[in-house]
Amino acid sequence: MSDQRNPAAGGPGIVLLGDSILDNKSYTEGEPSVVEHLNAILDGQGWAQNLAVDGSFSINVPEQLASIPADATHIVLSSGGNDALQYEGLLGADVGTMAEALTVFIEPMRTFRADYEALQSQLLPHRQRGVQLLVCTIYNGNFPEPYHSLIRVALALFNDIIYQLSHEYDYPTLELRRICTEASDYANPIEPSGSGGRKIAQAIAAHATL
Repeated sequence: MSDQRNPAAGGPGIVLLGDSILDNKSYTEGEPSVVEHLNAILDGQGWAQNLAVDGSFSINVPEQLASIPADATHIVLSSGGNDALQYEGLLGADVGTMAEALTVFIEPMRTFRADYEALQSQLLPHRQRGVQLLVCTIYNGNFPEPYHSLIRVALALFNDIIYQLSHEYDYPTLELRRICTEASDYANPIEPSGSGGRKIAQAIAAHATL
């Protein structure tokens, strides 16, 4: 079973929103995608549907909300990675002090916080009607060193905002940095492979079937 809804099935109805961390079919080289793994794990005792779109920014994700089925019981959001990647060039900024290095991130963080808060606020009506929310952090990817160390530091700024806002809205979080920890979890520096997608699906299923 792949990206198929079966309203007659018992168990959770899980909708995936966001970017290519959840919409990874194009990168798995024939292996199952996240939603396909998830439906296999559910094995007819629930369903999962992917509404996430590869390449989406947080400001675009609200467009996906209109397609959420009325019988969804769980929503999983993974967004922010593309927001962060658009500022990748700042890692090479010519600065003279640590203060200057931090200053270049002030405006990007302000923009991301506004976009991400707007997104989370639009999920609130679904939570209010009983849908359970799960918000994913941004994983660190599979970059070569020493660049990987720089990426981890920069992504921590974005993940801090994700954690802050999720706490404010009382949305539970799924820490992908603890899930996708091996090179084999990635199809390239930023997208999950089939095996990485399986780990993500297992974590989502564990949350949804508690």
